[in-house]
Amino acid sequence: MLRLLLSVLLAAASLPAQSASRSLARDIFKELIEINTTDSSGDCTKAAEAMAARLRAAGFPSEDVKVLGPHPKKGNLVARLRGAGGGQPILLIAHLDVVEARRSDWSFDPFTFLEKDGFFYGRGAQDMKGDAAVFVATLLRLRQEGWRPRRDLILALTADEEGGGYNGVHWLLERHRGLMGAAFCINADSGGGQIRKGRQVAMTLGAAEKVYLDFRLEVTNPGGHSSLPTKENAIYRLSEGLARLAKFDFPPRLNQVTRMFFERSASLAPGQEANDMKAILQSPPDAAAMARLSQSAYFNAMLRTTCVATMLEAGHARNALPQRAAANVNCRMLPDEPAERVRDILAGVLADPKITVTPAGPPRPSPPSPLTREILDPVERLTRKLWGDVPVVPVMDTGATDGLYLRRAGVPVYGVSGVFSDVDDIRAHGRDERIPVRSFYDALDFMYELIKSLSAAD
Repeated sequence: MLRLLLSVLLAAASLPAQSASRSLARDIFKELIEINTTDSSGDCTKAAEAMAARLRAAGFPSEDVKVLGPHPKKGNLVARLRGAGGGQPILLIAHLDVVEARRSDWSFDPFTFLEKDGFFYGRGAQDMKGDAAVFVATLLRLRQEGWRPRRDLILALTADEEGGGYNGVHWLLERHRGLMGAAFCINADSGGGQIRKGRQVAMTLGAAEKVYLDFRLEVTNPGGHSSLPTKENAIYRLSEGLARLAKFDFPPRLNQVTRMFFERSASLAPGQEANDMKAILQSPPDAAAMARLSQSAYFNAMLRTTCVATMLEAGHARNALPQRAAANVNCRMLPDEPAERVRDILAGVLADPKITVTPAGPPRPSPPSPLTREILDPVERLTRKLWGDVPVVPVMDTGATDGLYLRRAGVPVYGVSGVFSDVDDIRAHGRDERIPVRSFYDALDFMYELIKSLSAAD
């Protein structure tokens, strides 16, 4: 009875701090939404300075709060909460920039913070100023409570993840590597909760991402007058090669992350899909099950390297035979897939030596981060505490985040966000972007406890 009473008293004592933290986080969220941070007309430095001002006002020493950048409007905030020196720091990252948003495309001004019908609206609400606000509010609460982590906590809020020429994480690693050194990184731009039909069904944890690489396919001909056509035509030759590529699939291959993804997703999937997920985990994998799962664009992208034509250009005049035909093929390669092998496979599938295949630039490999109990255990424990019987499902991002720069620099990265979103209503980069109010506040509680757990006080 005494233990129960003590628990009740402790819970009651924490309510005012939680309420104040929620109010503060909402204010920060509003401030970030209402600072335009698009590449065309926005200012990431303004947002970084606004967050720096809050940290300094809360007592963070000026030497531990820096705004740095290669361009006047591309500033990055790097702040440090000093610990007891009990190990390498933990790095928390989120990007400040957002994709373009035109007033004419939205129901309201995208740079006005709006709370309506249980949602927070605004450009960046989901991607990812909500998570940035959670990080800042959490550090402010920890500072106010006088909590001292066992090891330093580093927060980096950065520019140009969505595009632009001044990617913040890349620039900081090149110019200020010492500020970003960490045992591992929590990247809120990956992972997060999934809602289906009003029910919270899974908490995803990003531990790998595919590697982006474009290839240019090109055919050249002498050309000539269109009134004297020949069978040799650059457009036809390229089109035939692309038709062969359209029918081709790279072989499926699982890694530690995707194997665990399908293993844990099987408990969430209906009938045949669940059976198929279990069947591809066998040795050897069941080919029929693999083929059925591959009919889903998402599962297909998790299973294999993908290459798809995304742009075409050809000809130079309406009344002339084409002298050139070219296509861009965008590949999202499995993390350990060599670019040279992908190029060779593409050349083989096109089956035409007159179609040249040239990489548009060097790949940026992003090795998977090991799924250690140090990360999985607290995420699973806190997920159960806050949301009940919701499984934690590791995922490989089929796109790319700033985590790739850190993984390449030797820092393991884990995509963790406490924000739950409806998988059938994803509005990131789109019109009337929003997140549920409840999800935002739950994420705040989740991240506060997770950060304390990952770097326990002495």
